[in-house]
Order: sequence, then structure tokens, then C-alpha cells
Amino acid sequence: VILTGKHSHLNGKIDNNAKFDDSQITFPQLFQKAGYQTAMFGKLHFGNNPKGVDDFLILPGQGNYINPRFIGKEGDTIITGYVTDIITDLTLNWLDRKRDKEKPFMMMYLHKAPHRPWWPSPEKFAEFYEKEFPEPETLFDDYSGRGTAAKTAEMNILTHMQYMHDSKIRPETLREMDNVQPEIKYIRGEAVVRPGPDGFMRPFSRANQDQKAKYNITLDKINNDFKNNWPKMNNKEKMKWKFQRYMQDYLATISSVDDNVGRVLDYLEETGLDENTIVVYTSDQGFYLGEHGWFDKRFIYDESFKTPLMIKWPNVIKPGTTNDEMVQNLDFAQTFLEAAMIETPDDMQGESLIPLLKGDVEKWNRDAVYYHYYEYPSVHMVKRHYGIVNKEYKLVHFYYDIDEWELYDRINDPNEMTNVYNNPNYK
Repeated sequence: VILTGKHSHLNGKIDNNAKFDDSQITFPQLFQKAGYQTAMFGKLHFGNNPKGVDDFLILPGQGNYINPRFIGKEGDTIITGYVTDIITDLTLNWLDRKRDKEKPFMMMYLHKAPHRPWWPSPEKFAEFYEKEFPEPETLFDDYSGRGTAAKTAEMNILTHMQYMHDSKIRPETLREMDNVQPEIKYIRGEAVVRPGPDGFMRPFSRANQDQKAKYNITLDKINNDFKNNWPKMNNKEKMKWKFQRYMQDYLATISSVDDNVGRVLDYLEETGLDENTIVVYTSDQGFYLGEHGWFDKRFIYDESFKTPLMIKWPNVIKPGTTNDEMVQNLDFAQTFLEAAMIETPDDMQGESLIPLLKGDVEKWNRDAVYYHYYEYPSVHMVKRHYGIVNKEYKLVHFYYDIDEWELYDRINDPNEMTNVYNNPNYK
């Protein structure tokens, strides 16, 4: 959607299994054609030959946190280190040494973090394990106010978050504890799978001996705590324990992103590039951090539906400006093209955000946005659904193997706890 400026049903990439039609025009190609230098470093998640970029090193698929492999124009390479640092090193190297400083540039700086499974750097792993984080008020939601989709999704922290893959419990620790409930089977495509030791061993085995020694200091603490305390916990205590382990690792990976984005911003400022560079900070979706007892994303509910969007544009955007209009990543391509004074293709479906960025809110007339999730049956078993969202309400239809409608009052029920679709007061 970001690359093409078209909804998924038109660009053809409706889920992680669908092949992307790379014959379509993307905004990097238009920048390249207009004379911009273009580069991409980090996670693309599909394909291995991005169109419209002069230089790239991208992760294959999701890639790895530790000593990751990259795909480039000259072949594959494995780089020793932590992925968030490496992606930033590649970005800064291109900005400082490889680009033609007499030409304009468009760069996509794309982090793997904080994608699951969350492996922080050894230093952040140790630092964040010592922290405790506040629980969301809906951590123990029983979904009584929602429909079938919420009740059957496989995203619950207690039930579906895996010991080895997520909580960093070593396989040998679990083998020693015969009183640990087996991990739940989950769905991948249409196959039923039971998690195994690979969830821990595959990422950990990528580390070299020095890295493993650093990780093991914190892993020892986690596994000793689990061994000593887990058998004595009730389900509520186990939920709280798993939530803390989740937050510690998730936020540790985020902290590395924060540090490294800071490195790039510092470079732009030190070189004076910040005065004539538009910087856009965003993500491909929101994420559940324990709200409704969940991890992951996919649903149209607010925590996963809303994404961060921060833009810096010197002499155009007034610093500190905030806006709550209905915008989408569908709008990015047109926005970038208009900012660079490049003609926009007629088949792009978004709206340029330039009026909002300039403070001309009265020129913005969108009052609702459309969302559609297709990838079911699949991992996490979030049912297919589409919906329309405005500032006051959210209307959702779950379909495929059910036929259920949900309506939420976003003003009076911001946590979306109660489906009012059949409430006569909302007819």
C-alpha cells in the first residue's frame, strides 16, 4: 500500500502469501525517474529485487536480529552484529560516502524491530530485564462485549505466547519441569503445529560465542526465575509474569530503534541536511501491548489499527503541531510525490497530506477510512474482516466462516469493550 498508493485489493498483495506484482509503478520508481538518488536498507518483507532503488541491502523475509543476512545487488552477505545497529550503519554509510552530494535523494530506512520474536541486543536484554512495566487496564478482558472473532483469536499472552520462542525459556529448562503445561497447538495456514525448541534455538544459534556469553547472563536469570516460581503461580500470576517478559523484550528492541533513529537525525543535523530533508517516521501497523490480554496485531480494533506518524519538514510544518484527522499509509505516496513536485499517477487512491502539513485543515475533507484484513485461516486465527472507521464510530463485518457485525462507539467506549451493533439506541 505504501509503495503503490493503492489498497490491497487493487495492488494484489492482500496477505503475506500473495505475490506482489512488481510490474506496478511504485513511488520510488517515480523518484528515480525524476532524477533522485534512491536507496533502501533494512526490511522489505517481500521480494529480493526492489524496483526503483539505485542501492539496497534488504533482509530476506523477516530476517534475523543476530548476525543477519542481507540481499543486495551484488549478492548475499552476512554482517556480524545486531540488526538495528547494522541497518543504521548501512544507512549512514550511504548518506555519508556513497550518495552523490550534488543530487537530491530519497531513502527508505526500514527496521526489522520490533517484529516477533523479540531478541534485543545483549546490552538492552540485560537492562530491560530489570525493569517492570505497568499493566493495561484491559489485560484480563474476557471479551464478553465482543463477538466470536475476539474469543477465538490465538493472541492471548497467557495461552498463546510461547515459552521458548517468546519468553526465552531454554528447551532444557522445560524438559526439567514436568509440571509445565504443554504449549498450545496453533494454526499455520491450515496445518496444526505444536511449537518446538527451534523457536528458541534458531535465533540463539546465530550468535557467536562472545554474543552467547553475554546473552546467557540474562538467560540464566530468566530461566532460574521461571524454574523457581512458575510452578507456584496461579493463572493470573502467570499472565502477569508473561506480560512482563513480553514487555521487557519488546521495549528493549524499541529502545534500540530509538537510539538508532537518533543517530540518523543527529547525522542530518550535523551535516546541515536537516534543513532541506523531509523525515517521516511511521510503522506498518499498531500492536497490542497487553491490551485485551493480547499480543500481535491484525484486528481493526484501535491498538492495532492506529499507527504512529511523525513528520519533520523545515519551514513548512510548525514544530509541535498535532493533528487527529483520518489519514492512512495509503496517502504517503501522493504526499511524497507532491512534496517533490513529481506528477502522481491517476490510479493512486490516497490523498496528499500536504494541506494538513501546511496547517490548511479546512482543505481536508475525508471523514472516514476503510480497512480490510484477509489472512485467515492463518497464524493467530484472526478472522477475515473489513470495516469503516470515522472519529465517532467503527463498523466491522467479520466473514468467511462467520457472519457477524460489530459497532463501537469510539467516543463513549474508547477501549471498544462493548459491541453496540444490536443496541436500538444506535439504530
